[in-house]
Amino acid sequence: MQHYHSLEEVSVHRTAFGAVKNAWLTIGVFDGVHRGHRQIIHKLTTEAHAENSPAIVLTFDPHPSSVLTGQDIKYLTTPNERADLLESLGVDIVIIQHFTRDLSTATAQEYMSRLKQTLDLKHLLIGYDFALGKGREGNATRLTEIGRELNYTVEVVHALSDGIGVISSTEIRKLVTRGTVNEAAKLLGYPYSLSGLVIHGEGRGKSIGIPTANIDYSKRKVIPANGIYICWATIGTEKFMAATNIGFNPTFTPERQIPSLEAHLLDFDRDIYDQEVKLEFVARLRDELKFDSVESLLEQIHDDINKTRQMLTPE
Repeated sequence: MQHYHSLEEVSVHRTAFGAVKNAWLTIGVFDGVHRGHRQIIHKLTTEAHAENSPAIVLTFDPHPSSVLTGQDIKYLTTPNERADLLESLGVDIVIIQHFTRDLSTATAQEYMSRLKQTLDLKHLLIGYDFALGKGREGNATRLTEIGRELNYTVEVVHALSDGIGVISSTEIRKLVTRGTVNEAAKLLGYPYSLSGLVIHGEGRGKSIGIPTANIDYSKRKVIPANGIYICWATIGTEKFMAATNIGFNPTFTPERQIPSLEAHLLDFDRDIYDQEVKLEFVARLRDELKFDSVESLLEQIHDDINKTRQMLTPE
């Protein structure tokens, strides 16, 4: 897969290595690359490849709403995670366009002309509520009109619904924020995850016989509600069961302001400082609690570990 960070970069590459021809394209933030997004991506890749055309996804970073409204919108997937997921679905080219206020002032006509020129756009797939350009004037009707002028076609893909309604990144963010990671996984189509390097913490877990990996997760991502979670931890190609704590560790550090992410990997005893660990959240066990003694804390941790093992061990 080819991965670009702007349309300008595509143009430079095109000049050096040859032009993109007859592109099939979809545009959107695609945060989470959830099941609804996958419906569009599957259609894009299957039908583009049937015509020997490249399947291209144009996405944005930062989130357009955060630029236009000032909201601090946390991601389900970082831009690189998003690109990796799209690659796994068969996308040929991912363009992660830096979104700015200046870009938001371009008319739909201007932006589509640019896409046509850069990508030799042949077919555009869009979601049912998609719009681009100044004032969101580039809805399906307007983009189809522009397509007649520029010689590309437009196809609208209807929303995928589930028991709670239309699957959306906004709804999944709410589920993750509430800690209902099992429900979020149903809509995503895979477990929600956080990744980061293992950093030095206070060392308290090791001192009480329950060593934990303190993970420096991306603060751009949605973090599940404080509590104890059952997770799968991946280090390189290896996978381990993990009982994971998100929160402020009120028994020892009630003054903490930013939630920590600490995972106890079951049946594991290695130094993994400065290595990357990916945690996939399977289920939430309980709230984070403050204990009156180390003994009562240890009793609860061992119970959490046993429940983690029971849930993740095949019958």
